Amino acid sequence: MYAVEVRDHIMIAHSFKGDLFGPAQALHGATFVVDVAFYRRELTVEGVVVDIARAHDALKAVLGPLNYKNLDEVPDFAGRNTTTEVLCRHIFDKMAQAARAGELGAGSEALARIRVTLHESHVARAWYEADLAADDASLQLLS
Repeated sequence: MYAVEVRDHIMIAHSFKGDLFGPAQALHGATFVVDVAFYRRELTVEGVVVDIARAHDALKAVLGPLNYKNLDEVPDFAGRNTTTEVLCRHIFDKMAQAARAGELGAGSEALARIRVTLHESHVARAWYEADLAADDASLQLLS
């Protein structure tokens, strides 16, 4: 399996509901380093997984509406704790849509898998990854 990964970051504010989160229930800030890996079984005729520049542009477009925002006020997250895991899935869904729409260049519709990793510190990270065909099936079940 071939892979290409792009990276960016976001700075956000948020709070959590529930005793599990202790002091994080109060409004606090976080800076996440965001990695998105794209996987293909075979390279395109040009010899790439995806166009790296387009992949990075797509990631910037996905992160833009979150950067420097209080996620407690972002409609996409209404009523949800914006945990690192929840943010991973949100970014994954948006990047999968970009791939399906061809925004990552020719051949992006043939990606096998995407993995989104959020590094919340130098000692902790979370990720969400899925095969795009399997993700399509799960999305159809939810429809």
